[in-house]
Amino acid sequence: MESRYPHFIDLNDYPVQWWNKVIRLGAEIYKHPQRYVQACAGKIMATLFYEPSTRTQMSFQSAMIRLGGSIIGFDNPMSSSVSKGENLKDTTKVVSSYSDILIIRHPKAGSAKAAALTADCPVVNAGDGGHLHPTQTLTDLLTLHMEKKRLDNLTIGLCGDLLYGRTVHSLCKALSCYPGNRFILISTPELRVPDYITKMLAASGCEYREESSLDAVIGELDVLYMTRIQRERFASEEEYLAQKDTYRLTPEKMQHAKEDLAVLHPLPRVDEIEVAVDDDERALYFKQAQYGMYIRMALILTLLESKTVRPLLHGSTETEHRCSNPKCITATEDYLPHSMLEPDGNTLCEFCEEPVL
Repeated sequence: MESRYPHFIDLNDYPVQWWNKVIRLGAEIYKHPQRYVQACAGKIMATLFYEPSTRTQMSFQSAMIRLGGSIIGFDNPMSSSVSKGENLKDTTKVVSSYSDILIIRHPKAGSAKAAALTADCPVVNAGDGGHLHPTQTLTDLLTLHMEKKRLDNLTIGLCGDLLYGRTVHSLCKALSCYPGNRFILISTPELRVPDYITKMLAASGCEYREESSLDAVIGELDVLYMTRIQRERFASEEEYLAQKDTYRLTPEKMQHAKEDLAVLHPLPRVDEIEVAVDDDERALYFKQAQYGMYIRMALILTLLESKTVRPLLHGSTETEHRCSNPKCITATEDYLPHSMLEPDGNTLCEFCEEPVL
């Protein structure tokens, strides 16, 4: 299904050359922000945040303001017509008609793609449940570009919630496209990465291994990507409490790390990184958050200036298969097509990318 607009749903919808172009623009804006203060004058950005956000929402808002544009939207669906039962299609259709670009965060996997099917402007995925968070990945890539001076031949440790952490999934997908990168996936068995991520790493020819101890591997790492154990992704309080204190980065652990280690975190932090680590010059997570605003400025400019459109749905809708994932957008938006992909003979829902049994 073709789109009329250049959406940004999944980083892997675009070639690496496109990512690098956006990253270079983000670096340029960071160095010379005054050159872009009127770049979006007269443009309106709509933000539809169906779940709480601080950094992502504010960085998008700051990005548009610094480009000279305006903002409309909501950060609490209960204050909108959603509270009256309005579906995603209708909300998207109406709000996109008021705006030049639409930013959406939603708790259901595949929600941004669903919104793009009916939107009358470019749609940006600001996080769709535990699925993807591609603008955070662009933030991470710009941070590494600025601080490590390269995106290849890195040993990357990802630690904490690798099951529900959408930032981890997006980052693995992205860095697997650069040569020589190695991945060390550090988690408990209950929070290991989904199978589709390890299969993707293997298919990309990337070296990876799974570990349960941060202490055992921290000395190998060029990049340590810490994540919080997300209370909101667990089915029960008991499950959350059993996992939440498993991994904690301390000054003592940092003594065993490389001198040029880059410690990243998508934030918010709870207690997985001790506050005392903040004073270590290798702790880059606050600088990372600042880079997020500049890369989103670059993304907004790129999409508003682009004339290139790409297919939204690649799978078959002529199928008897139905997605049974309760966290998929198709579980609540029953008007959506049941689009299925069949990579390697497996059937996947195109919205949430989970196997269909």
